[in-house]
Amino acid sequence: MIQDLISEYDLTVKQLLFITGIAIAVAVALFFLTILLLRRYSRRKDNFLEINTHKKFISPVLISLLSIAISIVISAVDTQGSYLKPLNHITNLVIIFSVSWLLIKIIRLGKKIVLNRYDVNDKDNLKARKVYTQFKIIERILIAIVIVIALAVALMTFEGIRRIGVSLFASAGVAGIILGFAAQKLIANVLAGFQIAIAQPIRLDDVVIVEGEWGWIEEINLTYVVVRIWDKRRLIVPTTHFIEKAFQNWTRESAEILGTVFIYADYTVPIDKLREELSRLLKTNKHWDGNVNNLQVTNANDKTLELRALMSAADSPSAWELRVFIREHLVKYLQENHPECLPRTRLMMEKED
Repeated sequence: MIQDLISEYDLTVKQLLFITGIAIAVAVALFFLTILLLRRYSRRKDNFLEINTHKKFISPVLISLLSIAISIVISAVDTQGSYLKPLNHITNLVIIFSVSWLLIKIIRLGKKIVLNRYDVNDKDNLKARKVYTQFKIIERILIAIVIVIALAVALMTFEGIRRIGVSLFASAGVAGIILGFAAQKLIANVLAGFQIAIAQPIRLDDVVIVEGEWGWIEEINLTYVVVRIWDKRRLIVPTTHFIEKAFQNWTRESAEILGTVFIYADYTVPIDKLREELSRLLKTNKHWDGNVNNLQVTNANDKTLELRALMSAADSPSAWELRVFIREHLVKYLQENHPECLPRTRLMMEKED
């Protein structure tokens, strides 16, 4: 049967073997060249990638190149033959999905190369969080585009589906309106994801208050954001929330933050001594960054004075620890040294004549 097919297209066995050999040889040569370049790059001293990075590309590169080689051989014979048409269709599908697989690997490798230059664990990690946020969202967008295009191209290789596609294009106006109404929330969330990637009202590891909850931005996806609450819960918020509604971002420009502690004491409290004690306590605490140290009387009512201790810290977790420490020790100082200055209720009794 193979001999009849070869003679039908005026190809000798030697010519067919020569074409097949050349195609496979070129594919194998390109495969080894690609893997060799990746291996050498991953072993460079100035490179941050894993030494075995090239191993992740072996399968997609090999399958892509061999399927392309087979497609070239089939094209050289003639794809109109009844025996080669199914094989050519299968080969085309393999090429589409293997090339898509390879593109996804390349996208992830590019993101890793860029992000390895930044460390989000640094104290001053504002720039790193900006880059991480942008590239993680861009990566998801590009991978989604590659997958959608691959599926669309693969489906269009089937004759029946291609005819359906032509019919759908003819009624695209009505279908578009129906689809627009049905998917308007999904489209709004996706567009909000694009807007977050560009404008960056939030970034990864930002400290935010959303829906009355205090936490960190853990994940930013195209349609939703994951906020890690301080007590380890996870708050799932649509991306549109950060575009349409107000929220607090404590690390928008810098991680530095001011912390406040309110103490309520009697009118007889020695404010200057309490101010000196605050300074002493701050100097002994590692969470204080040395910038802001202030104690003021911010309010007074018929029973107590409201004292506000203001202090600064490098980030919100440090500020929290510092506030707890100062509140506890200021109360302890009043208890031990000026117990008469603790809040009290006075009752004056007059003797009747």
